[in-house]
Amino acid sequence: MLTITVGGTESFDEKTDSFVTVGGTQLQLEHSLVSLSKWESKHEKPFLGKGEKTSEEVFDYVRCMSLSEETPEELFYDLTDDHFTRVNAYLDKKMTATWFSERAAKRSQEVVTAELIYYWMIQFQIPWEAQYWHLNRLFTLIQVCNHKQEKPKKMSRSEIARKNRELNEQRKRELGTSG
Repeated sequence: MLTITVGGTESFDEKTDSFVTVGGTQLQLEHSLVSLSKWESKHEKPFLGKGEKTSEEVFDYVRCMSLSEETPEELFYDLTDDHFTRVNAYLDKKMTATWFSERAAKRSQEVVTAELIYYWMIQFQIPWEAQYWHLNRLFTLIQVCNHKQEKPKKMSRSEIARKNRELNEQRKRELGTSG
């Protein structure tokens, strides 16, 4: 979750040697499947698609990210460029310690929508509470589930021959023989 203070006055605290915000309203944002679903149901197009989004559509996604239904509309108009920089940094965060090798990172050409992500959750029996996770964390879990379900690739004849040569060389060294 990202918490932003909107509408406060910023001053310098000499005791802590840092800037502090006095007053204002706390805005709690979550980049989740729920937020994505709200935005897509309103705009009727994929948020994660390759198409460009207008500044109003991006602004509206921040509204969809709000965890409070009672957030006054005027509060969103007080967001500054610094707030949007923080929001973009939050959207880009990995939110997990899991990583994938380059070989495993195949990209599909399929357009990803909220319904497709819900389908993946059903397919992999991911609990519904995951729809509230940071979206990148949910994508990582889906990718792990997909990877674990894949059947191991069969090795080609040349890979089998190379592996056998390596094993034979290793055994020769261990036993001190020449073949």
